[in-house]
Amino acid sequence: MTALSLTGKRAMVTGAFGGLGRHFALTLARAGAAVALAGRRMDVGRALAEQLQAEGAQAVAVELEVTDRESVDSALAQAAAALGGLDVLVNNAGVAVTRPFLEMTEQEWDGVLDVNLTGAWRVAQAGARLMRDSGQGGSIINVASITGLRVAGGIGGYAASKAGLLRLTEAMALELARHRIRVNALAPGYIETDLNREFFASEAGQALIRRIPQRRLGQPADLDGPLLLLASDASAFMTGSVLVADGGHLVSSL
Repeated sequence: MTALSLTGKRAMVTGAFGGLGRHFALTLARAGAAVALAGRRMDVGRALAEQLQAEGAQAVAVELEVTDRESVDSALAQAAAALGGLDVLVNNAGVAVTRPFLEMTEQEWDGVLDVNLTGAWRVAQAGARLMRDSGQGGSIINVASITGLRVAGGIGGYAASKAGLLRLTEAMALELARHRIRVNALAPGYIETDLNREFFASEAGQALIRRIPQRRLGQPADLDGPLLLLASDASAFMTGSVLVADGGHLVSSL
């Protein structure tokens, strides 16, 4: 068994029915974890759970709306019951609105913050309570972004939510350490997905890629190492940390 093995671990991933969340769930399951996939599109979630089951993994899909406390508590309880407990929580659900600061509506602002920050807080609190009550501790991974550390135009709400999530990660790490719960953040740079592939093929997208020191977009697999490190016992002495995976974007010249 390698240091990054998750054999015997029980994990839940939010926003798991598409994009990076789907990739995270697959990665954890293929590393040996039993996985609860949480999201809103249950038809997609059930199909993904069945795919993992066909590969020999233990997987279950649970319905989750992170803006609703009852839904959060119910999803966490269902996941823990199905898996026999919870050791790893990947707080991945998120939304983005691209809008100039002077044009962003209060409704758009509230929508981004309620999912990306308050929603993450709801899920983390419910998950941490389960981990505390089990007496076994666990690992919470908040999926942030490099925009929480360095801003770009037109994403004020998103950047603010991710910056808040990074500080929340530190606050949680401080308070939860006594319960043997580690809390760390993963901050991806620009990762190629189905949602952004068309943009990055455009002239503007190509110009952005040229500003990344590695001169390439990240691929979902580039996040596997950081994710497995934070989920596994290999990071047993890490809490309150932020792992950046961005091809050097944050250290590029202004």
